[in-house]
Amino acid sequence: MLPATTPVAERVTNWSLRHRAAAILGWLALVALSWAIGTLVPGTDARSSPAGDAGTGQAVLDRQAAREPFWENVLVPQGSPAVADLVTTLSAAGAVADIRSPLDDPAQVSADGRSGLVTFRILGTGTEIRANLATATAAVGAVAARHPDARLAQAGDLSVSGAVDQSIKEDIKRSETRSLPLTLLILLAVFGSLVAAAIPVLLAGTTVLATFGFLSAVDNWIPVNSATSSMTLLIGMAVGVDYSLFFLRRAREERAHGVDESLRIAARTSGHVIVVSGLTVVLCVTGLLFTGLDNLRGLTVSTALVVGLAVLASVTVLPATLSLLGARVDRLRVPLPGRRGTRSRFWAAVAGVVTRRPALWSGIAATLLILLAVPAFGIRLQDPVPTESLPRSVPVIDAAARVQEAFPGVTMPAHVVLWSDRGPVDTPAVRRAIGELTAGTPKPAVVVPVDGALVVRIPLGGSGNDAAADRTLTTLRETLLPRTIGRLDGVHFAVAGRTAEAHDFTAQVLARAPYVFGFILLLAFVLLLVVFRSVAVPAVSILLNLLSVGAAYGVLTLVFQGGFLAPLLGFTPYGGVLGWLPMFLFVLLFGLSTDYHVFILSRIRERRLAGGAAREAIVEGTARSSGVVTSAALIMTGVFSIFLSLAAIEYKMLGLGMAFAILLDATLVRGVLLPAALALFGDRLWRPQAVADLKDHSRTLHLS
Repeated sequence: MLPATTPVAERVTNWSLRHRAAAILGWLALVALSWAIGTLVPGTDARSSPAGDAGTGQAVLDRQAAREPFWENVLVPQGSPAVADLVTTLSAAGAVADIRSPLDDPAQVSADGRSGLVTFRILGTGTEIRANLATATAAVGAVAARHPDARLAQAGDLSVSGAVDQSIKEDIKRSETRSLPLTLLILLAVFGSLVAAAIPVLLAGTTVLATFGFLSAVDNWIPVNSATSSMTLLIGMAVGVDYSLFFLRRAREERAHGVDESLRIAARTSGHVIVVSGLTVVLCVTGLLFTGLDNLRGLTVSTALVVGLAVLASVTVLPATLSLLGARVDRLRVPLPGRRGTRSRFWAAVAGVVTRRPALWSGIAATLLILLAVPAFGIRLQDPVPTESLPRSVPVIDAAARVQEAFPGVTMPAHVVLWSDRGPVDTPAVRRAIGELTAGTPKPAVVVPVDGALVVRIPLGGSGNDAAADRTLTTLRETLLPRTIGRLDGVHFAVAGRTAEAHDFTAQVLARAPYVFGFILLLAFVLLLVVFRSVAVPAVSILLNLLSVGAAYGVLTLVFQGGFLAPLLGFTPYGGVLGWLPMFLFVLLFGLSTDYHVFILSRIRERRLAGGAAREAIVEGTARSSGVVTSAALIMTGVFSIFLSLAAIEYKMLGLGMAFAILLDATLVRGVLLPAALALFGDRLWRPQAVADLKDHSRTLHLS
């Protein structure tokens, strides 16, 4: 009978050891159930709602029986016979309507007079739209073939979004095919055994598979987009392998006690840390809910689900599998030079050096982190437009960039949505007000009836998401619309579209950031206070985490906003950093950093409570934990580094931010700054009564 104070992880693991078949088959049944739910349960994907005024406009359009039509643009040399041929060919194709060209509208000629723009609306509903787009694209291709001297470039609502979707699918496929082999190779280097290396990979893979199955059902109520799915895959693989690695390494270290007893010790120590760390990550990521943004709700649920399942697998099916395998877990050994045991001589030497002169090494490490964080003070949050997100080697993206250069804002117009609560909105008075609104527009504006609403597509100029476009958007919302449409009784307006959505999204992120950051800091403090029963420990931990996150922000700003290493990483800087990325990095890194922090501090505390001197406990605790933390960090760094090989700049930002921050945190912060800070505080880090309580607690749990 286990004592009442036995940690939950140990209780669950003991049950799994007594019922190995039930634990293993139960996990497989859970994975199969999730697959069945994802495959067989019917439903429709939940649609995310944009933030702010853009969300209001989109909600009005969503209530209409008809949907807003899609428009395409074709850039042609002005004065070329290809213009007339294109208009004639498109008209005969029967797939488009409302064709506008330089032949009948001077506004369709670029400011320098060198380019013309042919715009048209794609006909049809449902699946007909894609078929008609293909017909129109084929017509453009046929005209281009007949006029080889005239370079035609097509880019519009559907063609650009199609290119983005295709790029995301290819990126997800690349991340899937590259993450597993890379993780397996790193684990082979860590364990030197194919069986031992395969167990964490299989466990993490089934965890991700189960998560995706459940997310298919969740997507009926909470939007889960393709980017969220990609991040869930890599987070699931990284966290699942990390937790298995923590457990496996501790079980190996305690192998002299026998197979099952070593697993019980691992559950009592590393298993307990895994549960605390997983709970910390899950609770931290819930801070994203304070943003009130639909896009981040799906990311919150998916991250919490994959981390929760990884924790469950680590304390149930993992010990049951290891118990079943016994010594066979070390079969199929791979001879690798330089592989070390459970105690890291390197980190023992580093800890020995820094604890002898803690003030000096704390100052050096902290100064380096602060210097890395300095560029973050100039960070500019701005989402990239498709032409900035993807490389111009993608034909549609190159076409969109060329259209954008000749006709700024055409590919990302503002969608001014008009509706009335007093009858039809499409009245002569409204049309006159629209004429006043668009009179000063240098580029062509299009008025589109959408059932009971009107949409006025107005090019904003600039790149679509830059400062110039933001200024035009602000002028449109705060000055032009109130002076024109705003004078009409009963007529309402809202500005939607990609530029407005990105602007409102970033604005809401900035407005809610203090609540998110405050929640995470308070949560981390309380959790560490409960675990270590000391005020100084959480204070030091939070300070170290802030330094680590700040350094990651600085590197992101330097690389992606400043363009440092841009040719090497294969992107073109656009002068900003993805709007939601700093907040997401803060939330996820705080959770994962606390994971490493708790693991190292727990080993140091074990040594101290076993009677070791303060400095000896720090050195030995670091030597016994920093090696496995570094191995886990290498796996996470490797997995997230895969994002750097993907096409979209958003993925590259996420990959570099996560990989750099995790590697920095596991080496400089946890290997140098943490032992130096602990040595600097000495026994003052723990209150005397807290130390006494912990000793009693240690004796009760039989900590080794």
